[in-house]
Amino acid sequence: MILKRWLVGDPLKTAQARHERLSKTIALAIFSSNAISSVAYGTEEILLVLVLAGTAAVAWSIPVSLAILFLVLVLTISYRQIIYEYPEGGGAYLVARTNLGDRPALVAAAALMIDYVLTVAVSVAAGVAAVTSAIPSLFIHREALGLVAILFTVIMNLRGVRESGKFFAIPTYFAIGALVLLVVAGTLKSFSPSSLILPTNPIMPDKATESLTVFLVLRSFAAGCSTVTGMEVISNGVKAFRHPESKNAATTMIWMSAILASLFMGISWMAYHYGIVPKAGETITSQLARLTFGTGVVYYAIQIATMMLLVLAANSAFAGFPHLASILARDGFMPHQMATFGDRLVFSNGIIILGIFACLLLVIFEGDTHALIPLYAIGVFVSFTLSQAGMVKRWLVKKGTHWRKKLLVNGVGAFTTGIATIIIASTKFMQGAWIVFLLVMILILMFQGIRSHYKAVAEQIALDRRGSRPPLPRRNVVIIPISGLNRAVVRAVDFARSRPGEIRAVFVDIDPEESAKVKIQWAQWGGGVNLIALPSPYRSVLGSLLGYIEEVLEKDHDTWVTVVIPEILPARWWQNILHNQRALMLKAALLFKERVILTDVPFHLTR
Repeated sequence: MILKRWLVGDPLKTAQARHERLSKTIALAIFSSNAISSVAYGTEEILLVLVLAGTAAVAWSIPVSLAILFLVLVLTISYRQIIYEYPEGGGAYLVARTNLGDRPALVAAAALMIDYVLTVAVSVAAGVAAVTSAIPSLFIHREALGLVAILFTVIMNLRGVRESGKFFAIPTYFAIGALVLLVVAGTLKSFSPSSLILPTNPIMPDKATESLTVFLVLRSFAAGCSTVTGMEVISNGVKAFRHPESKNAATTMIWMSAILASLFMGISWMAYHYGIVPKAGETITSQLARLTFGTGVVYYAIQIATMMLLVLAANSAFAGFPHLASILARDGFMPHQMATFGDRLVFSNGIIILGIFACLLLVIFEGDTHALIPLYAIGVFVSFTLSQAGMVKRWLVKKGTHWRKKLLVNGVGAFTTGIATIIIASTKFMQGAWIVFLLVMILILMFQGIRSHYKAVAEQIALDRRGSRPPLPRRNVVIIPISGLNRAVVRAVDFARSRPGEIRAVFVDIDPEESAKVKIQWAQWGGGVNLIALPSPYRSVLGSLLGYIEEVLEKDHDTWVTVVIPEILPARWWQNILHNQRALMLKAALLFKERVILTDVPFHLTR
């Protein structure tokens, strides 16, 4: 408990929740780091595909980048409409559920949850890769570094939204500022007549290994679509903003999209103008920074900023995943405890579960960014498409003011994101994207199973207004299983004697000499309670006790059986392994029996 308070902080009162709401400045740092961080690799992903057709094919990077820019514009306008229509948050899941039904909503939720886990794993792996590139000796420790980074992010998010936001805001804005400086300085320099510099040591030779086809261009578009991942996070967490929530969230959405679009197009333009192509051992961003600023302090500042932004991108997922999980829990598709605030007024269970799964993914893929990338972006584009399709149906049914304009925006959004989803799925399917589709189906089955369970429980425990209260049982038999006489047993007997019902102490007769001693002691200390000795020729203590209890239940189907268990509680936690093993097995066996009540009577040791 002391360690928890030191790591997480003191609990916050429920009344303090409104003070934990985020300003636009802090929210931009929390919610946008995932989307903005993608500019560090978005252009490079495009070029990695185009260069397969030779360095001359990189000219297509600008049309592809413009297509992605159009996608950013459409998604920005669409999600602003979603923010105003659904101020309680929920994003694609809530839009799909209210307009398309449960099945599409669960597809969207499953796809988003997978994408959030991948966001954490990919972002941390990319950030660690940047560190190990600068310090090669740390490469063998990349998994451990990644796990430490995830654990640190989990702890900071458990400390509360406002506190984690303030902590992560400074490095996030530093990273954004460094990239803005690179784009502004590099773009201005590109207009200089002497600015054209040819690349060196490209990762692919000038000679084409593939033909420049429509399919290749579509593959580059699919690769570059990783740039728009994270744009949905704000719509999931609208309730985290200060009042007026929708207006502040929509304003933050515009700022995030403007920064993302400017940085992405700036880097794409600079890479095209300078003739930069992917090079072994150095990223596109690094090459551009080197050409613009040389290898001085500014260059290293940009490299550090890029690394920080990549790692901080994981924080956006810790903002989106718990909110989405809480909404699913509210609707009965996730365990109810996912909708419960922790000590610091955050959805602690969602944060911890996201951290655990991200760590598992990082270990399974050995911290390799390239192994994780093919799984990325598919889930979020599935949710994009479903949210846009849901809004199309909403305007057709609801109509309202300017509904035709809104319908046009969401219609274009549904069409473009749908096409992008098909392109991404078809080009990345054999690279590992099939795993995402399999996991989506598994998660949907899990959601439905949880929902079915909660519905069954509700039906079974509900009070029927037309029914009558069942009659009280005729009697209650109190059974005290003992193995000998001591203060813990006497304490349990005294408790049982204070309760109504017939009391029986039950002793399993294994050793005749020991049994005789117990009977003599019982005559003095038993307080008049009847002692029953159960024969056990095969020395089965647990089996004899269970058989006796079953016999009592069978004799009278209206009888309650209360089993009072004496338990010794040691003064040290490690001493528990030396006590109460038989009591634990008895409780485990009786827990699921009808009409059996278990009562622990603890006896506390002092040393």
